[in-house]
Amino acid sequence: MSDKPWIDATAADALPTNDVLGVVVAGREIALYTVGDAVYASDMLCTHGDARLCDGFLDGHEIECPLHQGKFDVRDGRATWEPACEPLRCHPVRIEGGRVFVQID
Repeated sequence: MSDKPWIDATAADALPTNDVLGVVVAGREIALYTVGDAVYASDMLCTHGDARLCDGFLDGHEIECPLHQGKFDVRDGRATWEPACEPLRCHPVRIEGGRVFVQID
């Protein structure tokens, strides 16, 4: 179990349905993705072109970068479509008391 703190990111009811939301957590831009009942988090910027992933297109578990259309799996950050080849840094998420908490390293 990690000893990193859980940081309040946003209200759970602020999460869009099957979409992505950009938030700032502990001074870092984070993308929160909802897929069905699950919530995932990653660093905001695409590892290929420094585009903001909250402006991208979420299709199932894949986020498509709005700049060059590279894709990443939001569950583990792996690049799934070129030109993206470096994975995203993902962060643990939990929902408690109507709030979304993220653990940042």
